[in-house]
Amino acid sequence: MRISDVLRGKGNEVVTVAPSATVAELLGLLAERNVGALPVVADGELVGIVSERDVVRRLHAGGAAVLEARVADLMTSSVTTCSPDDDAAALAGVMTQGRFRHLPVVVDGKLAGIVSIGDLVKTRIDMLEQEREQLQSYIAS
Repeated sequence: MRISDVLRGKGNEVVTVAPSATVAELLGLLAERNVGALPVVADGELVGIVSERDVVRRLHAGGAAVLEARVADLMTSSVTTCSPDDDAAALAGVMTQGRFRHLPVVVDGKLAGIVSIGDLVKTRIDMLEQEREQLQSYIAS
């Protein structure tokens, strides 16, 4: 299974946030889109990623004033990315080992999608279900 298989099932729409956005604006986007992380994009380039965990940790350390901080102040700027041709199972291992749950997909230097560990699991379960159905159909005929 490749990352392109995952994107085919979930789509490649990506909501992004600017590094100049406030943390309060970021939280609004996360809640509105029901996602756990957003790529941070400036001038069309991926410059970071920011997650709910990043916000919670900063809130714990700095209190409510963090809501007025800029996304650039708490984003992870060293972003692990992947391509549509990458093996999903291998990347699930990378995500587990690195303790992150969201992986931007990049093609020719441009953001082309984002996958979560949940997306990888769901796609794998769907594929296993299809295989089971095919085997049952083969046995029954």
